[in-house]
Formats: sequence, structure tokens, C-alpha cells
Amino acid sequence: MSDVTMAKLRSIGVFCGSRMGERKSYADAAEAVGRAIAQAECRLVYGGGDVGLMGISASTAAAEGGSVYGIIPGFLIAREGHLEGVEIKIVETMSERKSLLIAESDAYIILPGGTGTLEEVFDVISRQQLGLQDKPIVFLNTDGFWAPFIDLIAHTVKEGFTPQSLADHVDLIDRADLAIARICAQLDEQDTAKAEKAD
Repeated sequence: MSDVTMAKLRSIGVFCGSRMGERKSYADAAEAVGRAIAQAECRLVYGGGDVGLMGISASTAAAEGGSVYGIIPGFLIAREGHLEGVEIKIVETMSERKSLLIAESDAYIILPGGTGTLEEVFDVISRQQLGLQDKPIVFLNTDGFWAPFIDLIAHTVKEGFTPQSLADHVDLIDRADLAIARICAQLDEQDTAKAEKAD
């Protein structure tokens, strides 16, 4: 992992559920992601709440001495709370929250989650496809959680509604440390491609 790569990778956005889900492995994965991001000396950017998988990943990163930046609409604080002792930005709307989460992140790790997580996922993938950004996106495929999603994307490609290049942005990884390693590898690949294009 080069110094240049680490300089580019300052913040990792974590998209995941505000609920715990039905499997302990989901909570274990969220904890592992928070720890791995802190150990990589990156800032964890997340939805600001103190509940569900997002609360676990953020609180773990903070407990490990990592930097955490939460973004939450004011009306959700009564419902989701917020972590004490970490930087929190209070916004007005869910759209503003999502836009800031995306803007403040150099890469994304996607954990299991529900419709809110799916909305964030489709937004970042669509931005990639439209050329609005070029940031690594890695799905932590805990217990095969994201397999149906991959099947759906493949189906839309097969039926002619989605270009293969969008499907290529979906990267499945099973472990948190490998997810960060993959992000760094993608950043290195981007730098190499830019250098070759410049030549």
C-alpha cells in the first residue's frame, strides 16, 4: 500500500442497516469494518445514528481511536440517536444526508442493510456509470447477503437495460481487511490507468 494511495484514501463511507438484522454475523462484520477502517487510519463516514449495524461500525472505529464523521437529519436523532464524542453534522433532509455521505467519502464499503442502504448503493453506482465520480465500491458479502443483488444486476445486464460496465463496479469481498486492501488496489489501478493514458 503506497503512501500516495493512503494519501488519496482519507475517508471511507460505510453504508449499512440501521437495524441489526437476523444474524450475529452481520454485527460481527460491522464491528470488523469499523476496526479495519480505524487501523487503516482512515476516517469512517456514516449516517450518524447510534443504532443497528451503522452504530456498531462507528462506535467500534471510535473505540479503536479512529476518526468518525456522522451525518444525520435532525428529525432522525430522536429515533436513531447519535454517538457521543465523534464529529456529527446535523442536516435537514435525507437527500442532503446522502449527498454529503457520498461527497465526504473517497471509497465505499457496503454492508447488509435494507431499502435505505439499497438507495445509497444505486446512487453511488449510478454516479459511477454517469462519470460523475470514480471511487472504489466494495460490498462486504457477509453470509452471501449480496448474492441476490448481484443476480438482479446481472439480469438487468442480460435483458439490455444495464451496461456491463455498471456491473463491473460491483465488487464482492468476504472480509473487512480484504475490502480495504481491494479499495487500495483499485486506487492504484486508477493511477496506473491515468499514467498510461497521459503517456
